[in-house]
Amino acid sequence: MSGLIDRLQDRTVRGNEQLRVLDVGNAETDAVLDALSPETRREVYRTLFESPGTPSEIADRIDTSVQNIHYHLSTLEEAELIAPVDTRYSEKGNEMTVYAPATDPLVLVGDGEIRPQVQRSLADVVGGLGILAAASLLVQRGAERLASPAIGRTDTVGPASPGADAEPAREALAWLVFDLAEPGVVFFCGCLLVVAVVALATER
Repeated sequence: MSGLIDRLQDRTVRGNEQLRVLDVGNAETDAVLDALSPETRREVYRTLFESPGTPSEIADRIDTSVQNIHYHLSTLEEAELIAPVDTRYSEKGNEMTVYAPATDPLVLVGDGEIRPQVQRSLADVVGGLGILAAASLLVQRGAERLASPAIGRTDTVGPASPGADAEPAREALAWLVFDLAEPGVVFFCGCLLVVAVVALATER
């Protein structure tokens, strides 16, 4: 059963994106902004956040030539915005590099002096969210395993079975719990709410 928690976990597994904080007055920042200035290059960068891909796959996604994609990928890689993450082979046996974002989140700060502090704070936040997402996944999996015996049971015999009338109710419960409000998502949002309340109380 696929949902938000599964997508969060999939994103965590397939990518090695690193937090990156840049000072707007830095030459490194100029290189990043220059790399993202052409519209086609921004499309390439955006599509890699949706899913890593080979140059030919990316070319198909944004409807351009593979040669053009190689040029844009080279510039993005030089700016350390993307990185090779895997290798695949075509039907003809040609080796193809799979690219993915190297940076997420990417943050710009106006005051270079606070850059280390911002980086440390964001690293704590990103790390905390990763732990929370993993815990939410465990809650989701546990809820599914606990509920599956009752919801997925199909041992009723004929319409006269005592459990036959309860089947629609179980199906409705399954839809409510796992499609409308996934337990893992509820846990994730609940923890974020608790953290927000505690943070507000601390500031006061």
